[in-house]
Amino acid sequence: MAKLAHAQWSSRMTFVLAAAGSAVGLGNIWKFPYMVGESGGAAFVFVYLLCIALIGLPILVSEWLLGRRGQKNPASTMSELARTANKPKAWAIVGISGIIGAFLILSFYSVIGGWSLYYTLNSVSGTFSGQDADGIGALFNGMLSNPGLLLLGHSVFMLLVIGIVARGVTKGLEGAVRILMPVLALLLVVLIGYGMSTGHFGEALTYMFNPDWSKLTAETVLAALGHAFFTLSLGMGIMMAYGSYLGKEINLLQTARTVIIMDTVIALGAGLAIFPIVFANNLDVASGPGLIFVTLPLAFGNMDGGMILGLMFFLLLTFAALTSAISLLEPVVEFIEERSPLSRVMATIVAGVGAWLLGVAALLSFNVWSEPLMFGLGVFDLLDTLTSKIMLPLTGLGAILFTAWCLERDSVEAELGLSATGKSIWNIIARYLAPAGVIAVFITGLI
Repeated sequence: MAKLAHAQWSSRMTFVLAAAGSAVGLGNIWKFPYMVGESGGAAFVFVYLLCIALIGLPILVSEWLLGRRGQKNPASTMSELARTANKPKAWAIVGISGIIGAFLILSFYSVIGGWSLYYTLNSVSGTFSGQDADGIGALFNGMLSNPGLLLLGHSVFMLLVIGIVARGVTKGLEGAVRILMPVLALLLVVLIGYGMSTGHFGEALTYMFNPDWSKLTAETVLAALGHAFFTLSLGMGIMMAYGSYLGKEINLLQTARTVIIMDTVIALGAGLAIFPIVFANNLDVASGPGLIFVTLPLAFGNMDGGMILGLMFFLLLTFAALTSAISLLEPVVEFIEERSPLSRVMATIVAGVGAWLLGVAALLSFNVWSEPLMFGLGVFDLLDTLTSKIMLPLTGLGAILFTAWCLERDSVEAELGLSATGKSIWNIIARYLAPAGVIAVFITGLI
């Protein structure tokens, strides 16, 4: 049976919402605030913003440009573009790596999405009310040690993701982001508004935007660089897949700036929502990954209106996880749909069930399969380490190198609409600065 024509985004705005939705995920709401806390506050924030501009932007534009030119899944796109540019077919590995990376990330990302669903239900039931630190810690540890509970959360979350993606680009992806992104923004605004009422909002502003440069270390710079890279969903095949649905009329640089601004505003907004609550309750800003699932529930359980605020916060976290998860499934589905006779719905089910099965192994590593599997890591940590420290930086590096060095330079500059000055800046950043930054993250991650 003949395949339908390649889908297209219905408008620039829906593409912007989808791309921003992919970028806005657990990395913004969960990871960014605790990294700010662990890395000394404003100094980290300023380095992060610089890295977003110098490294995130050119790689994002490169992945979109490659996807739009190829009009296929990332693997086929890289294969076709390498052929037309008279470059080795091995460049297809960049696309294949992105697809595999997205699949692996989705498998354990869905597990964390299940945690968020569980905490949303706990917020509704008032479980956090009156709990002390030991009680909240026991709740989190009890969840991790209960494979049945983790399996239920993981399964429900993955079903939601499969249901959205199976509906296609227009009805599924666009329909979801049109609802989820405005609601996510509204919830964040309300939570920031609450933060302003705590009496500690000024303290949060100072912490995030008044840098103490003495706290800036090489480790802080590399952490900011790595997070800037990963928060934009780079190196996962996502942006290349999304770019394949993009029309020629879209200005890539302008759109990338819009997406990056939205992503950054939400990340900063998450900090301004969370840190006033942390400071008001004399909690530890440097409590690491437990800031969201241990520290904040303690605060919600011991404040006026904490049940409502907790519900809103974990709904925000769940929506952010969903917008990223549907984008993680998309490049895998696009590949299966184009390379097999399967329909969109069946391709989504096959990809989703595969990721769900691997996710089951990941969640069992917190309990019944807790023994280290390889390199002293369980399944969950192994998948996280393999993707974040190896596959994603190498895939992103491949995308920027291919765009900057293999594609005809004049055609890229024309497609981006660059001025004479813009051409010079683009070539310096895309050919040298961005690759050097990614290599630095990669090498440091392996040390």
